[in-house]
Amino acid sequence: MIDLLIFGLGYTGSAIADQATAAGIAVTATSRSGKPGTIPFDAAAQKIAQATHILTTAAPGESGDPVLARYAPAIAAAKNLRWIGYLSSTVVYGNRDGGWVDEDTPPAPTQQRGLRRKEAEDSWAMCPVAVDIFRLAGIYGPGRSAFDDLRAGTARRTIKPGHQFGRIHRDDIALAVLAAMRQDRPPGRRNLNLSDDEPSESAAVVTEAARLLGIDPPPDIAFADALRTMSPMAKSFWAENRKVACAKTKAALNLSWRYPTYREGLRAILLQERADGAGQ
Repeated sequence: MIDLLIFGLGYTGSAIADQATAAGIAVTATSRSGKPGTIPFDAAAQKIAQATHILTTAAPGESGDPVLARYAPAIAAAKNLRWIGYLSSTVVYGNRDGGWVDEDTPPAPTQQRGLRRKEAEDSWAMCPVAVDIFRLAGIYGPGRSAFDDLRAGTARRTIKPGHQFGRIHRDDIALAVLAAMRQDRPPGRRNLNLSDDEPSESAAVVTEAARLLGIDPPPDIAFADALRTMSPMAKSFWAENRKVACAKTKAALNLSWRYPTYREGLRAILLQERADGAGQ
């Protein structure tokens, strides 16, 4: 029996919790905001002692990983604990000038957030149970896709030839996490890449989303022009260029993505939106 504790019930954590609950897994989640159905972050010690599986979605801050900072001793003492999953990021691979990385590629972060992620990964990997480090590509899904940007009038077709990157639909993240936690593994670390099968330029995704909506895509913007008004986070994204392979992850988890490219993912989002609209 799996007794799952999730630290952080945000966009991705909620999807994982929903799929786990639907699969008959007992789920408890924490939040700092008092989100309905959660327990306070600072009141999780008793649940840690009971949990067989822990998943953490919390990003590290300047002082390190917030869950380990608060609960490292409790996690180390948890008698029932068999598995830990940590949602990290492909940012740990750093800039590869468009080259490929896979699960065995040594991390080489070039940005502060990548360094923090690597430090958090290494800290979690020291736990004396099976530890899966999930390195996530760009997350998208319902309510967080190119459709929303197009409707809001904020979508851009930034042109930077050769700048391709991977994405992962949030339902495929949940698929992978559930597959991993159900495996019976000995203690130790495993790196898993969650990225779709077709790294693509950002402009191609916006063009496809516009096509599906039946509207004209926004005009092209040269990268040099777009850079002038980018946020610091956007600049950090565009500063790195890598393609992430995930064949070893899919083989280890014995799965295929529900949405192997952005095309399938976007179509599914639009179909769901229309189904939800028809039911209202």
